[in-house]
Amino acid sequence: LESTPWRWIATGPLEFDVGMVLDPLSSVMTLVICGVGLLIHVYSIGYMRGDAGYAKFFAFLNLFVFAMLMLVLSSSLLGLFVGWEGVGLCSYLLIGFWYAKGWPAEAAQKAFVMNRVGDACFLLGSFLLVRLFGTLDMSSIGHATAELAREPGKSSELAWAALLLFAGCCGKSAQFPLFTWLPDAMAGPTPVSALIHAATMVTAGIYLVVRLNPLFLAS
Repeated sequence: LESTPWRWIATGPLEFDVGMVLDPLSSVMTLVICGVGLLIHVYSIGYMRGDAGYAKFFAFLNLFVFAMLMLVLSSSLLGLFVGWEGVGLCSYLLIGFWYAKGWPAEAAQKAFVMNRVGDACFLLGSFLLVRLFGTLDMSSIGHATAELAREPGKSSELAWAALLLFAGCCGKSAQFPLFTWLPDAMAGPTPVSALIHAATMVTAGIYLVVRLNPLFLAS
């Protein structure tokens, strides 16, 4: 199922749409996000009862679920990046939720900065893909990769694009060398650890690798 409600950016020969796609891969991720998210929301009702920031906590939690759904349902890397940054923002807000204690705020800053390192690599990889393919639509990139890889000199550029995107995945999924933010991220309330660090956000990098499987195979 595909839906492209409107054109978001049109600049010269480049056009980017706001597009959503539901296929076997994104539907599995959607079930995980909504299913596990529901259970964590129900658990949070009792866990956070009496907390001064009760309403704010649920606002952050729901914003996170929205951003994660945006990430897995977007048909282009640009839409995926919006969700990617959204979950990064929400992880910062939720890890540092009890910021008055001091150390949770420091843990949130550490997670935020280390994720931005990975995100910078993600952006560079996306720029390289735009130069190679003229689009950020993940389906188009997947179909055109094998043919482009046979052109002289293009295989190394594909490898660089894949490597930069993989560095972004390492930051988001807390893999070496961008993994040291994850232990400190347990500073947030327990439901945050369950939602972000066990079920959803850390699988975002894995999702991207699977979604752009042809690109990684070609490199």
